Amino acid sequence: MELKIEAKNLEMRKSWQEKIEGERDKLIRHYANFVLHLRVTIEATPGYKEGGYEVRLVASVPNDTVVVKRWGEMVRPLLVEAFDVLGLQLKEIVRKKQNHKNAKAPHGASIDAPATGVIRKLFSEEAYGFIVTGDNQEIFFHAGALKDISIDDLAEGDAVMCLVEEGDKGPQASWVKSAAA
Repeated sequence: MELKIEAKNLEMRKSWQEKIEGERDKLIRHYANFVLHLRVTIEATPGYKEGGYEVRLVASVPNDTVVVKRWGEMVRPLLVEAFDVLGLQLKEIVRKKQNHKNAKAPHGASIDAPATGVIRKLFSEEAYGFIVTGDNQEIFFHAGALKDISIDDLAEGDAVMCLVEEGDKGPQASWVKSAAA
């Protein structure tokens, strides 16, 4: 996970930096390879009516960006609260990715965005194959998930679009169609 820490209108304290790095380590433990980038901004806001500080977390995850903002008088409690909220939002996104039936996405999330990739392995006789996405995620698909194309019309290296969901043994495509169409 790439981490960027910014301080605006103030000097970054070592204790704040250590707290941010500790929270980042927790995110890595719980959401390994899910959070791609994390930007933490701490800004002194004497001109705002609330005064004090603003802590802003911006986390990039596949197909979405999660933003958390908190205002208050002391930075360390704001960091704790902001990272707690971020953790809850990430937990919800992951839960909905795994079981998005009857679930409502959090504001701004696009969990069901189609992914693009290429056919890495194809087993026509067994009616399944594997797609690799641009971020090197390997996705299983079954011939029953194919739309507007048959497994015999596919070849390794073909570009495809698919909708990824969490299967029993990892990521799988709920539908697959040719990207050329």
